[in-house]
Amino acid sequence: MTAGRGEDHLAAGGLARHLPVLRDDVLSALAPQAGETFLDATFGAGGYTQAILGVLGTRVLAIDRDPSAIAAAQSLAAQSQGRLMLEQGVFSDLERIAEEHDITHFDGIVFDIGVSSMQLDEAARGFSFRFEGPLDMRMGSHGQSAADLVNTLEEKELADILYYYGEERFARRIAKAIVKERAEKSFETTLQLANVIARVVPSKPNTIHPATRSFQALRIAVNDELGELVKGLTAAERMLKDGGRLAVVTFHSLEDRIVKQFFARRSGHGEARSRLLPHEAAPPEPTFTVQGKQPILPSEAEMARNPRARSAKLRFATRTSAPARGEDSALAALAALPSAKHASKPKQRRG
Repeated sequence: MTAGRGEDHLAAGGLARHLPVLRDDVLSALAPQAGETFLDATFGAGGYTQAILGVLGTRVLAIDRDPSAIAAAQSLAAQSQGRLMLEQGVFSDLERIAEEHDITHFDGIVFDIGVSSMQLDEAARGFSFRFEGPLDMRMGSHGQSAADLVNTLEEKELADILYYYGEERFARRIAKAIVKERAEKSFETTLQLANVIARVVPSKPNTIHPATRSFQALRIAVNDELGELVKGLTAAERMLKDGGRLAVVTFHSLEDRIVKQFFARRSGHGEARSRLLPHEAAPPEPTFTVQGKQPILPSEAEMARNPRARSAKLRFATRTSAPARGEDSALAALAALPSAKHASKPKQRRG
């Protein structure tokens, strides 16, 4: 569960904590019934899980890659009388985790993509430039940290990460400043990096902090968030029953583009099945149906209660009986940095 982030809250965080964004809309999309089993693939503080368990007779398998989130939820699991199962893991592990709990299919799955409020507000995690802390940004406890990336990547690769994952116009200027700074002293803390970025990126009063998009980009790269999202969506396609419901809440354009394309491709949107050329193979049967006008956006009242909700989008669909399609190279390409061979040079501002 993520408490939501507007574009101006991507790394800094806000005042609201532990508020599940679009909770009622997510619950409506999942439509839980007694006897059904659900997957909360991003447990966080458990807002969606508690809403599902509010329907008597439901069960939830909840996973989170953050061990602190799982540890904090043990009391809730103890109170659930066996209806809540908790496991640490990433989206790409969800089928293995489900198998370990003897679950072959789910009636509904919910994803809430990105970093949680608790992670943003805990200085030691290194997600936020609001606090002095180690430059970490790992949602789990292993792999490269943000400090590893900024201290070792070549200037071009670092600029690509900032530009494509953070949509940062001044990516080249920032990367150049980072490389120059680390030649004198390695980056170790969040404020050290934020201060370097602030020195080279123009800013105006009452606008987002100059480091916001760079911190977002590094966080995405450190945790392979977009790659895990693609793997999670294709795993959900395999794990949902006929009639199962999939709900996905995103918070910025990179995530939403992947989810939008996934549902469009899997629902046959834009395919003219009756207008095939002679000997042209018919496209695969749709694996999802998409209902109503989407995406669903938070209300003005919700955004007033929780500023982090302002950029949230909910997309949802229902699984058909068609066989799962599996991996999709076009979706995977949306999650990856463009290769130097095939991508055009990004039009970034020169510093």
